[in-house]
Amino acid sequence: MGAVVEVKYFNSFLLKKTIASGAPIWNGSTGVPTGSPAGSNGDYPVNASTTQTNSWFVEEARIRGGYNNTNVDYGVRAYLVDEEPKGSQRGNALIYSGIFNSRTGINDTNVFSVGEDITKATDPANGSIQKLYAEDTNLIVFQENKVSRALIDKDAIYSAEGGGTVTSANLVIGQIVPYAGNFGISKNPESFAVYGYRKYFTDKNRNAVMRLSQDGLTEISNYGMIDYFRDEFGNISQTDKIYGAWDIYTKQYVVSLQGANVTDTYQTLSYDENVRGWTSRFTYKPEQAFSIQSKYYSVKDGILYQHNFENPGENNNRSIFYGTYSDSSITFIFNPNSSVSKNFKTVNYEGSTGWEVTEFNGQREFDIVDSSSLVYSYDEGAYIQNGIQYYAGFYNKEGKYKANLINSSAATSKEVVFGPSVSGVKGYYATVTIQTDSSTQVTNAGGKIRELFAVSSEYVESSY
Repeated sequence: MGAVVEVKYFNSFLLKKTIASGAPIWNGSTGVPTGSPAGSNGDYPVNASTTQTNSWFVEEARIRGGYNNTNVDYGVRAYLVDEEPKGSQRGNALIYSGIFNSRTGINDTNVFSVGEDITKATDPANGSIQKLYAEDTNLIVFQENKVSRALIDKDAIYSAEGGGTVTSANLVIGQIVPYAGNFGISKNPESFAVYGYRKYFTDKNRNAVMRLSQDGLTEISNYGMIDYFRDEFGNISQTDKIYGAWDIYTKQYVVSLQGANVTDTYQTLSYDENVRGWTSRFTYKPEQAFSIQSKYYSVKDGILYQHNFENPGENNNRSIFYGTYSDSSITFIFNPNSSVSKNFKTVNYEGSTGWEVTEFNGQREFDIVDSSSLVYSYDEGAYIQNGIQYYAGFYNKEGKYKANLINSSAATSKEVVFGPSVSGVKGYYATVTIQTDSSTQVTNAGGKIRELFAVSSEYVESSY
């Protein structure tokens, strides 16, 4: 049975014995014994087989193999044995290669010298690194539970009192300093978007949408949307996606919460810095979204779409995404004198034609709601009777659109009803939804678009 001998250093030689004319011949140095097979002279055991495959090997480390001759010095090791042959993944560490310089032809991007300090690790308690973003002389590191920054190409050392820089040394990645606040990017690096010095991203694990700017981390989901994001993020699994993008056209951060399956629901909405609030919800579901120069694009089913596109001379009806039209709507609450029961008599708005009220609900008591009938838009509610023009919904008065509210709710107990219908909607406050109709066409030729500037209601205090 054969044996394997590990040669650790180049200080040994392997000599091979062959068979010729029935007698063993050693091809090598002269100091190797030349005895016959065991039993003849018995001075050295050899294999009596005449086949080449059964030849013996002998190892020697002395010059010419002579007795007590000079020993060969140790050379380089023939090979290295890794004590841990399996690779390890360090999700919280960074490693960088050599430099790349196109002017001098140096390309060491595939060189990772273990003799140099080429690694930088973050706190493993904050999870794996999900996103890196270079900004000026800083490298921003987004972990699952933390956001940090590190100097690039220098390492600043400060005094113990926190004063000015004492000295600095050139390093590829300097000291990693975390931002104040226990927020990270979870496992959704696709939610990252940047504009100027503002970085936007989501932290699903903490039900938060974040902004990183010169003043540090800010939880912008707190601006009137705490309950919404708490509920939506709670329904998102690890396999779902949260796409983020900066819309350069409207100067808004757009975020789309999408399920992993095609049939799952989605929510796409935008945040506006000018009002510090979430202003719009959209009906489109992008696969990717980004801005180039002054235009905003998104991708759906591998097709590139430009948003806010206007073609002069053609019908540029709004609310068309990926070739599908959807009505635009706004929902708000009338809540003047919240402790007084009121009777809302009218609904009015300032803007262009083409708007209708699909919902006007007054909250009378905890479980009692008064509702109004549909208030038609100016064009859809127009009709002629006996040669006279009437309007069943909004009518134009001095450039503003007004309409009376007709109560369509069933009468409750102890409620006095006069006639077949009752005008006005009773309640402490009212929830109103106004949206564009489906028939009013707006063309770009006259500069007409369906705009809405203000909505109001005339009310009186309820006498019962």
